[in-house]
Amino acid sequence: MKTELLGALAALALVAGIAPAAAQTVEFTLINESSQALHYFYTSPSNDNNWGHDLLGDTGTLESGYNGTVTIGDGSEECVYDFKFVMDSGAELIEPAIDICELGSYTITD
Repeated sequence: MKTELLGALAALALVAGIAPAAAQTVEFTLINESSQALHYFYTSPSNDNNWGHDLLGDTGTLESGYNGTVTIGDGSEECVYDFKFVMDSGAELIEPAIDICELGSYTITD
């Protein structure tokens, strides 16, 4: 009986050590070196067809010549994301397959 109890405890400890990978939160600097203000910034893991929420949120605009810190904390464990920028003129720029895990900053240009 004692051997069975020790075996069960060892199995429980092994299972407890196997936990799902934690979702990541990634921060980087977004630099707007374009000639226009950025009004909306959406991201999505590259394997997802739906854009997330606007990451500029309440600030609403990243003016030309300015930068800001972006936080992606959408619960995904993915590193490769697509970016969608909507500029002052309404023009949309989509940049596919950006590795956010290796990203320290990202610069928007014309």
